[in-house]
Parts: sequence; structure tokens; C-alpha cells
Amino acid sequence: MSTDSLRQLSPSVQKLLRTLLGEAQGASVETLCSALGVTHNAVRQHLTALIHAGWITRGEVRPSGGRPQMRYVLTEAGRELFPRNYAMIATAIIEQLYATGGKAEAQSLLSDIGQRLGAAAAERVAAAPAQEATAALAEQLDALGYEARAVRHDGEMQIEAYNCVFHALAKAHPDVCRFDLAFMQAASGHPIQHLECLVRGGRVCRFRLAGKPDEPSGRRDESV
Repeated sequence: MSTDSLRQLSPSVQKLLRTLLGEAQGASVETLCSALGVTHNAVRQHLTALIHAGWITRGEVRPSGGRPQMRYVLTEAGRELFPRNYAMIATAIIEQLYATGGKAEAQSLLSDIGQRLGAAAAERVAAAPAQEATAALAEQLDALGYEARAVRHDGEMQIEAYNCVFHALAKAHPDVCRFDLAFMQAASGHPIQHLECLVRGGRVCRFRLAGKPDEPSGRRDESV
């Protein structure tokens, strides 16, 4: 579920999740009833559904001066429901780097970050059979927010990405694509050919895995 999906939940569920976000030690049913202004049964129904979804879990039972009360806490998955505007922050940082360090330093940093993240994904891509490597790599790009998928194009499997995570920045600095290419090469162990680009007027960003250095390769476009 994307962070936008938080807004798709009912107002009472959103309020319950926000209440738990502010309660580091968890909150009891009583506390949640008071915060939401609803009955115990309504809160328990919400809790059952949210536990099933994996967004909250049961915490410690704590004394309350009377009967010990169960506390409910957000899971990491629950915290991820709340929006985090990484793209805006990352773009601001990279723009500042271009302004202060220059193009070469920005390019180097983007390539280094892409390689490190790609290396972390390499095991998952390498575990896939050779014929499924393109699909496995598309899944890793999709996890980064590229809305990517593997498609058959020109008689071979290629990757199409519909969402450039640095789209606004790439208009001014097309070389930010070095991040994408470095990530995919490190993750797959293959040179990557960039066949089509959204910023350059393409319908999608399109990539293909080229042959490894010791393998015969066909077409040669823009590669890392």
C-alpha cells in the first residue's frame, strides 16, 4: 500500500493510526475510545482489522491502577503509511550539490549511490534464473518508486519505467540518469542500455540488459 492510501482509509481509522503514531509506548482501548469518541466495540473492530493488515500489533500489558490494560502499537509497516516526501528532499540536496560542488561531483555521487543501492539488490536479482533477470530487476526499480515492469519489446524482454523519481531535476540535469543506470548495472551485473527517456520526450524510460563484457551483445545505445 502506498502512502497515498492512508487518505483512502476511513477518518476514524486514520485518527486511530495517528493517535498510535503519537504514543511511543502504545495506547490502550480506553485511550483510543477517548481519542476517537467511539465505543469499545468500534475500536476493537478497527484494531482487529489493523492487526490483520499488519499495521499495528499488541504491545505490553501495563498496570493502570486497576485491571492491567493491553497496549497497541504501530508496526514499521504502519509507520510507512504516513507520507514522507523523500523526493522533494533528495532533489533539494542534489540541486545544492550541483550548485556548490559542480556537475562532476554530482555525477560521481549519483553513480556511487546507485552502485551501493544496486549492490544491495544484487542478491535478489542474481537469485532469479537468467531468463528472469530483467523481471527481477524491474521489481527492484519498482520498489524504488519507478513504477517499472518487464515487457516484451522488439522481440526481447526490456524494462519500462513510467515514473522518473528525479523527473523535475532531470529536466535541468539529464545526467541524473546516472543513478538509474548505476543502480541497474550493480544489481544485475550487466551493462545497461538506456533506449528511451521520459525527460527526452519518450513515452517511458526504457532499458535493456546488454551482454556482460565476455558475452556477445547486440545493439549499443547509451550504456553504463
